[in-house]
Amino acid sequence: MGRPLTVDDLDFMPDDGNVYELIDGVLFVSPPSGRRHQRALVRLGELLDDTCPDELAVLWPPYVIRTSVDTELRPDLQVAWDEDIEGEVVLDAPELVVEVVEPNTTINDLNNKKAAYARMGVPHYWVLDPARPSLLAYDLDGDGYRQVARIHAEEPFETDEPFPVRIVLTELLGRPSVVQQAES
Repeated sequence: MGRPLTVDDLDFMPDDGNVYELIDGVLFVSPPSGRRHQRALVRLGELLDDTCPDELAVLWPPYVIRTSVDTELRPDLQVAWDEDIEGEVVLDAPELVVEVVEPNTTINDLNNKKAAYARMGVPHYWVLDPARPSLLAYDLDGDGYRQVARIHAEEPFETDEPFPVRIVLTELLGRPSVVQQAES
């Protein structure tokens, strides 16, 4: 195309199950997520929804974040203010974004998307890896993120931001051997 893409160009992407996102006019394409990814997404979404204050909403696709004409991201989970939601679009930085990584998305989630979320001003960014299981939690500090937690398996993650929640990955996802056997 010779020009940076805009969110309008996303309307012309094929309906093939892939995830199409724009960061500063550059197209990123991710394959459809697998069963383990979906399981983690649903369980974490339900946990967050159970503890989320009424003025915030826990959202998953098809909800997108669109902060400019050339940037639209489709996080796995986001927690946004009700007032910032228009249809299926979040128009300002949500309070929390969670990406559930898979081997083919890890580099994009930990680099391109993380930097884009920081530029948007997303205060809290979590990266969940259901295969290990592990969770990286970042808080916005100036122009970038600083890691505030790295938990594995049975270690509890307790935070008050953006609202009080306690996560133990083995309780949320099951033990790794159980999860792997169920998916075989």
